[in-house]
Amino acid sequence: MSHSYSHNHSHHNHGDLKGRPLVISIFLNILITVAQVVGGLLSGSLALLSDALHNFTDVLSLIVSYIANVLSKKKASINRTFGYKRAEILATFINASTLIIIAVILIIEAVKRFQNPQEIESNLVIWLSLLGIIANGISVLLLKKNAEVNMNMRSAYLHLLTDMLASVSVLIGGLLMKFYQMFWVDSVLTLAIALYLIWVGYTLLKESFKVLMLFTPEDIHVKDIVNELQQLKEIKNVHHVHIWQLNENEVHLEAHIDFNEDIYLSKFDYILHNIEEILHHKFEINHVNIQPEFGKCDSKDVIVQD
Repeated sequence: MSHSYSHNHSHHNHGDLKGRPLVISIFLNILITVAQVVGGLLSGSLALLSDALHNFTDVLSLIVSYIANVLSKKKASINRTFGYKRAEILATFINASTLIIIAVILIIEAVKRFQNPQEIESNLVIWLSLLGIIANGISVLLLKKNAEVNMNMRSAYLHLLTDMLASVSVLIGGLLMKFYQMFWVDSVLTLAIALYLIWVGYTLLKESFKVLMLFTPEDIHVKDIVNELQQLKEIKNVHHVHIWQLNENEVHLEAHIDFNEDIYLSKFDYILHNIEEILHHKFEINHVNIQPEFGKCDSKDVIVQD
């Protein structure tokens, strides 16, 4: 017999996510992208074109984030019993992947340009990088609050933050090219932007991958949970444990519990309430599914490969 229960709490303090900041950010980034592509072609600046390419991925990532944000609010149904609660995690994974792919492309192009430096129209680079800093700065401020509590919004926020920093570096490069004719700095800045993208993208990719693969959250230790529950006098053994994160708000646990005696269902409900309280308050697990057992001949290992 199994029993499940859900506390009306969240694993994290989840803010009310709004779609409007994402929509504004999408339009701002479309404006920047078009301006920087035109400016990059006219000026011959690879750093500006790389910034434009990154901005274009920002547009795509923001659209993905917006769609995921909308889908995540859809209700569950018979065919989709979890609804679209994983949409935002999937969006995070996609966005992080694009960051790394774009970074690799930028590194290849920067190496080619470094071997063959070209004169660049620095005035255009300076003005367009200022546009990028202002527009992305507005977007960063719009998303900052929600980025603190949501992985999907954090992936969008980081896309925009790194692009703002990239625009700052392009501005510095433009000034160096204008006053010191240091045209090689264009390639160096492109490399720096690309390496930063890889660093940021890898962290997000790893976090979202672990959730998608149903790995146990890093801050939860299975053996500690087993030891805690086995302190209850009615419980003989806790085994066959699975713990996974559905999304950023929900952590699920399922386990088999071997009882010391053949108890009534009413007593099981009482014990189950105690288990739920322990798991929620000590481990922040908010969805619990327990299979009670008495004298059953099955594996008593904590982790069992299904």
